[in-house]
Amino acid sequence: MSSRRALSPSRRWLSSERIALRVLEELGFKIVETRKRVLVNGVEVGEIDAIAEDENGVRWGVEIKAGKIDVTGIRQAYVNAVIAEVKPMIVCKGFADDAAKELSEKLGVKVIELSDMFLIDSEELEVVIREVVEGTLADYLETFFTIPSNIKQEWLEILTVIASSQNIDEACEKLGIDVSTLTKKISEMRSAGVFPQWARKYTSIKRVAQIVLQRYATLQVIAESQRVLEFLKQLKDQLNQLLSTILSFRKSLESLREEQR
Repeated sequence: MSSRRALSPSRRWLSSERIALRVLEELGFKIVETRKRVLVNGVEVGEIDAIAEDENGVRWGVEIKAGKIDVTGIRQAYVNAVIAEVKPMIVCKGFADDAAKELSEKLGVKVIELSDMFLIDSEELEVVIREVVEGTLADYLETFFTIPSNIKQEWLEILTVIASSQNIDEACEKLGIDVSTLTKKISEMRSAGVFPQWARKYTSIKRVAQIVLQRYATLQVIAESQRVLEFLKQLKDQLNQLLSTILSFRKSLESLREEQR
């Protein structure tokens, strides 16, 4: 059974669109607009996937198909282009049959064929890469927000060294300990939730160490800000109390003066 990830029709088309636009740019076209609405007397009657301009300034209405183009698709691309006053073009995986090819030549519809292997592999590779990147970002963001706020000073020193070392041997040399001891310390921090379970390679451990230190520094700044705010609040209360005392003393002084009169 194939292990390749199946794509939904909508995701396959979106991936095909991105790939097709990149191919057009590599061929020298400039993408002027995407999702161009086709209007007749102000009424929308269709949509052109992209408007591309060639090196001579000629504009093309580009229809992008995730699969092969048939007669109906040829007609649609041609009509939309005529209404939008651009030349018709289709980017697809080839013709569905000879009739589609003959019609495209008759109507002057330019067809750029992309091989099945190119599009299928590129589509699936693009989706896989996107999902891997998104998953990795999610892992690191989760790590940032779930790291314990209380970290031992000994661990902070180890984390600082790990974050600035290229490999575990360099970290051990800076710390003056052997690999076995450092591995044990990392395991202790993993058990305490400092390192996530998925961080096993040194490169991942190093990145997490940098994140931990950044979060710790952020928390320190927040804590210091809270202390400053609390101090200012106390100072404000003291000033208000002093002001109240001064006003009370002033009233007493005025009353005394009135009595003396």
